[in-house]
Amino acid sequence: MPSPASNRISPSVLLVTGASSGIGAATARLAAQRGYAVAINYLQNRAGAEQGAAAIREAGGQAVTIQTDVSVEADVVRLFETADRELGRVTALVNNAATLEVQTRLESMDVARLQRMFATNVIGSFLCAREAVRRMSTRRGGSGGAIVNISSGASRYGSPGEYVDYAATKGAIDTLTIGLAKEVAEEGIRVNAVRPGFIDTGIHAKGGEPNRLDRVKNSVPMQRGGQPEEVAAAILWLLSAEASYVTGAILDVAGGR
Repeated sequence: MPSPASNRISPSVLLVTGASSGIGAATARLAAQRGYAVAINYLQNRAGAEQGAAAIREAGGQAVTIQTDVSVEADVVRLFETADRELGRVTALVNNAATLEVQTRLESMDVARLQRMFATNVIGSFLCAREAVRRMSTRRGGSGGAIVNISSGASRYGSPGEYVDYAATKGAIDTLTIGLAKEVAEEGIRVNAVRPGFIDTGIHAKGGEPNRLDRVKNSVPMQRGGQPEEVAAAILWLLSAEASYVTGAILDVAGGR
């Protein structure tokens, strides 16, 4: 049994989707500090991904960047194959990639928006989890591993008048976490989720309200938004052997909201 004091799985190759900025980038940085070799996935923000990888390498760590669209099955297969080839067999996954669109009510949403949202946030997470299980499962010759899915407090709040579609995708991530955790618990794989609340990232600008945290922070018992690094710390704990008896859990990092 691994020592509870260990902060990583060995061999420690972590793939983080959507890691060019925000929570994904913070997770990649912290993981490298903990000894992981990190595969940084990105869709469009190559500069951000390369900057993050360069910082990790300058600090003596290992990192590669891989451009893929997680909503495309062939891209996801290539993503994992590239990570395996460049760093070694993937033993940890953070399903972070997600999209968000401009705030609006459901009555104004067209099917194209819904398809984009569910393709990336839900299907992308399923595909990445599938590839991770194929590598990690002891039933398939793997040595085990850990998956952390990134949900959102929106799955509990519902985000009325803003993002009920995004909230629904994150509800699906909660269910995926619980079901998959039970499915692979005997195969050496732990599956958990982190559910961030209002975090200071660029996602609010993408939704059309860059200063959204200023408006909503008073609804948080701690009276502030969170930082990506605070979410990353929770993610790394769930990946670590300190959480060796934790699976199927959804950890709220939301300032008490």
